[in-house]
Amino acid sequence: MKYTEEISNKLNELLIKNYDAEKGYLNAADNVDSTDLKIFFRRRATERSEFAKQIRTEILRYGETPKDSGSFKGTMHRNWMSLKSLFSSNDEEAILEEAIRGEEASLKEYNDVLKDRTLPPSIDAMLFNQKNAIQEAINSEKLKEHLVS
Repeated sequence: MKYTEEISNKLNELLIKNYDAEKGYLNAADNVDSTDLKIFFRRRATERSEFAKQIRTEILRYGETPKDSGSFKGTMHRNWMSLKSLFSSNDEEAILEEAIRGEEASLKEYNDVLKDRTLPPSIDAMLFNQKNAIQEAINSEKLKEHLVS
């Protein structure tokens, strides 16, 4: 496998994860009543959309083809979030729990990709910044979860 193709494959995995996260946050915003949580989830969706754009740009820079949509697993997770919110006694807490779970999975994928020491410094720095933003989102979601429980 060519070096650029290998990097592109790793970036495409993160790209799909960001598509999934963006859609998941938009879904979460649609399933909560709290205006503050709606704004919070929409901001996270916008952030993940921006991450996806940055990753797409890097994939194209390497002459490879970025993926165009999220994963089946991401769709199932969003459907589970919707279903869980319908049956939960505290919708917002359940949705926050699922958002945290999804973000922790994203964080793990970012950590796995960042372990690879063959990434160019510009990509490494971009992914490191995105990973830190995801960690901050997890911390915020845990705080919000504590406040709504």
